[in-house]
Amino acid sequence: MIGRLVDGRYRVRARIARGGMATVYVATDLRLERRVALKVMHAHLSDDSVFQSRFIQEARSAARLADPHVVNVFDQGQDHDMAYLVMEYLPGITLRELLREQKKLSMQQTITIMDAILGGLAAAHRAGIVHRDVKPENVLLAEDGRIKIGDFGLARATTANTATGQMLLGTIAYLAPELVTRGQADARSDIYALGIMLYEMLTGEQPFKGEQPMQIAYQHATDKVPRPSARTAGVPEALDELVLWATEREPDDRPIDAQAMLDRLREIERDLGVAPLTRGVGATASVPVIDEYNSNEVTRVMPGGLSNTAPTPVSQGLDNSGQLRQRTKRRASRGTVVLILVLLLAVAAGATGWWFGSGPGSLISVRDVSGTTYEAAAQKLQEDGLTPVRVDATDYDVPEGTVIRTDPEAGIRLERDAEVSVIVSTGPAAHSIAPLVGMQSTAAHGALEAARIDLIEPMLEEFSDAEAGTVIAATLTPRAGGDPIDFGGGGEAFEGDQAQLTVSLGPIPAVAGDTVESATSKLRAAGLAVVPESTLVFSDTVKADIVIEIEPRDGGGNWRPDDTVTLVVSKGPQPIPIPDVTGMTRDQAKRTLEGKGFTVSYAPFWSALPNDLTRVTGTDPGATAERPKGSEVYLRITASG
Repeated sequence: MIGRLVDGRYRVRARIARGGMATVYVATDLRLERRVALKVMHAHLSDDSVFQSRFIQEARSAARLADPHVVNVFDQGQDHDMAYLVMEYLPGITLRELLREQKKLSMQQTITIMDAILGGLAAAHRAGIVHRDVKPENVLLAEDGRIKIGDFGLARATTANTATGQMLLGTIAYLAPELVTRGQADARSDIYALGIMLYEMLTGEQPFKGEQPMQIAYQHATDKVPRPSARTAGVPEALDELVLWATEREPDDRPIDAQAMLDRLREIERDLGVAPLTRGVGATASVPVIDEYNSNEVTRVMPGGLSNTAPTPVSQGLDNSGQLRQRTKRRASRGTVVLILVLLLAVAAGATGWWFGSGPGSLISVRDVSGTTYEAAAQKLQEDGLTPVRVDATDYDVPEGTVIRTDPEAGIRLERDAEVSVIVSTGPAAHSIAPLVGMQSTAAHGALEAARIDLIEPMLEEFSDAEAGTVIAATLTPRAGGDPIDFGGGGEAFEGDQAQLTVSLGPIPAVAGDTVESATSKLRAAGLAVVPESTLVFSDTVKADIVIEIEPRDGGGNWRPDDTVTLVVSKGPQPIPIPDVTGMTRDQAKRTLEGKGFTVSYAPFWSALPNDLTRVTGTDPGATAERPKGSEVYLRITASG
């Protein structure tokens, strides 16, 4: 898919992710000149009407939502046998990646993410849409701080809430009990999944575990989700209760929809004095976890300036006079302050050592080596502490021997000595083309276009005995340059080569037997020019002023539109001289004249005399006069002594 132009509009650049139903690529919308996420259904599912319907439903479901916390869907279409969605592109990470790196999240991170997700799902539930696949993998944390929920591939209207066993496609760890026991889902099923996610963000692990999926499903159906504070000390009771409320086994005991749960979360935020970060948590993937649950403060501002609006901790309850007393004490105990600063610096040094020694700082970011040679790319990656592995791939746009991209792609952080696939272009892909001569021009055009071979327009046209529209010749000019070669019989061609087709216009109009005026009219109507002065020839079979044929084309080959044609026109039979038969007998003269093609006549009474008693004295017309064959010659005869 890399480099492919989808539906004449979206140029695929790189792969982002791959799931059970589809693969997601980053692409360029050539019409609007912007980056988009292109979600392409797997080829083996394209013939399945159920999956196609679900794929189209995702576009329709997401397109009905207009909320800042829902991934926008821009377009949906079909390119040959490939179904695709065009979505908003959000560079960043998923909540799953953040959990994998930090394990549990801080309270402020948790509240910020839950507030955003609930806002997006509340919009979906108001529109009558159930997501049905809420999980950390579908929560996107953009680099600019935006938090959005995406992948409405399982979304359905709330009125159509029955699901068969084959449709229980949501991740088992977040599956509501009613989906396990009754196969039914509504907005409250999304609430259950949110409760499990909230538990995981607060504790760093899922509430139910098992070696087999059915073991986890059984626990969802029979066991009660424990309080997060039982696993992580310091979780506020209000968040404990929110998790328990959202994960009740009976749907009627849960919040009716995401808006109800969001309203309760907002109350908790006010009670705890914690507000969502205005810039989100998209930039926190590399920030160490702050274990604020074990501190004496209700919350703490994240390091790195993630928010300039987070409330100041209020749990100390100091008024102005208390703060003045503290300042007075600090002035009186500067030595203590110096000692504390030294201790803090020591702690910072230790934290720095952990960060770069075994923490997130020890990971190596894959640098961008695209556009270089493999040797140069390998050297740079080795200098960074990574292991390059060459992988060859065809590419229409990138020259042979040039690095296309890496896998993982640039910017991804890896452990030292991790392998990085360096994708190197081998140039345009080769395709085997079937013989083109004898193929209809439309079919030949489609075969060349599918192989990304450029067709030179306009196609050449010639008159021939082949049916109109049939390819009668083809040439191929290599993309790298060189003379055109005969390609009528097909063969191997590379993407970017140029093909020139010659197409039949059918036979040249038949004009033999026509008058000059009629023949001229036919030939001009076919796009040919006619020389005003025809070539005149004698003919024993064609009457005078009738067209016999057209002269052969200068240089040979087939006639083409705008060629100039010369007509060959009959002058009738060619005259011949009458032989001199004077002195011959009647029968000798007759045989001689008939042998030249003339007819003979004489006075009837000469037929009664014996031949030897006759002598020819002359003819009419006379000897040496020229007449066409078939003309009559009269014999003058006399009796001989």
